Amino acid sequence: MQARQEMTQYEKMTGTPIPRLILTLSVPSVISMLINNIYNLVDTAFVGRLGTSASGAVGVVFGFMAIIQAFGFMFGQGSGSILSRALGHQDRESASLHASAGFFGALLGGLLITVIGFLWLDDIVMLLGSTETIAPYAKTYITYILIASAFMSSSLTLNNILRYEGKAALGMIGLMTGAILNMIGDPILMFGLNMGIAGAGLSTAASQIISWFILLFMFLSGKTESKLSLKRALHAGPAIYGNIMATGFPSLLRQGLNSLNTVLLNAQCALYGDAAVAGMSIVARIIFFAFSVALGVGQGFQPVSAFNYGAGRYSRVRKGYRVTVLISEGIIAVGCALLLIFSGHLIGLFRDDPEVIAVGTRALRLQALANLVLPICMMTEMLFQSTGKRLGASFLSALRNGLFFIPLLLILSHFRGLAGIQETQPLAILLSVPVTLPFAVAFFRKLPKEDSAAQTVSR
Repeated sequence: MQARQEMTQYEKMTGTPIPRLILTLSVPSVISMLINNIYNLVDTAFVGRLGTSASGAVGVVFGFMAIIQAFGFMFGQGSGSILSRALGHQDRESASLHASAGFFGALLGGLLITVIGFLWLDDIVMLLGSTETIAPYAKTYITYILIASAFMSSSLTLNNILRYEGKAALGMIGLMTGAILNMIGDPILMFGLNMGIAGAGLSTAASQIISWFILLFMFLSGKTESKLSLKRALHAGPAIYGNIMATGFPSLLRQGLNSLNTVLLNAQCALYGDAAVAGMSIVARIIFFAFSVALGVGQGFQPVSAFNYGAGRYSRVRKGYRVTVLISEGIIAVGCALLLIFSGHLIGLFRDDPEVIAVGTRALRLQALANLVLPICMMTEMLFQSTGKRLGASFLSALRNGLFFIPLLLILSHFRGLAGIQETQPLAILLSVPVTLPFAVAFFRKLPKEDSAAQTVSR
């Protein structure tokens, strides 16, 4: 029965027509991301009722959460990419070995973050870009995040493994449950029990832990092809962990740079007051929500790319890339139009402060326009990582959020002040496109023209 189930999954991943397969795998990822981002926006709105400093604290801690997520994505994307290609080769033992090592690696990484975070809590809060008025709120909020960091990082790993197996719907159940509980818990704890920002932190931590148990149950109940076991994780040698971390390094780099960028952005905004910090923090949440649908489509492409690359179905990798870019571009175009039209109203929903609205509206419009060219960058990064092209994936991950963003932020903030800060992210995106395109062209030129497996499947 198990063998038949596994073969059916293999046939699905290598035989289902590409557009239908990507959409099928994308829908759970899109729903998960939308629900999760709706929670983030609702959380921002609830905290905004506590004042501008509290609203800024959420943006500050968001940068720290990106560090936790970085470890989860590194182990999840690293083990997921390898196990998906292994399943394409129909090597299920290797898939289970890498899944186990990835999960326990993420769990340990999260525990280390907890220990380090509590040892240097005050310093970390200020390093993340807090002002004197934001710091007390940020310290309270981050305490609960630290308690749940091991669950947060390993939950992301479990979800990524499920996606790379082609079973994103199982991951959706865990993530959606956590996000919905979070949205319910926020108003109850923050206002019903008068816990304030501590209630927001507790709600986030509790929902992440519940989500973790649900995701883990998916593996322990036999619903997955790869199996988790501590024995496998302990027997995995340095080469296995090294391979996982090297393959997942682009995700660590991307998330780590996102965190660093948030810290640098908050520090530069802090020179212009809490309204600037809050305004740019709100923009980051809105932009991520708007882009999450296109990103979810890209996440549907990753298992298709990895699985078929491992199975030698190179024509399906080509077609999958083209279909994903076209779909995501269409989604982004619609989102861009909506953000341009309703930018001021959207900022006002989260903080009814004229200064915050003024800062956020211009930044939101600029970023919305630049996001029109973002899909080609993101999908090329995902292509390289899912097929194990680690060096190229690492460079592309560092390009937009590191090599361009950081120098631009320092230069533009110096010469153009707050206006330059608002312009940094859009310019970083635009400059990344002409560098990314040659990588995509070179990849497909080197990719074998003929499939190495029998070509009797539908495309």
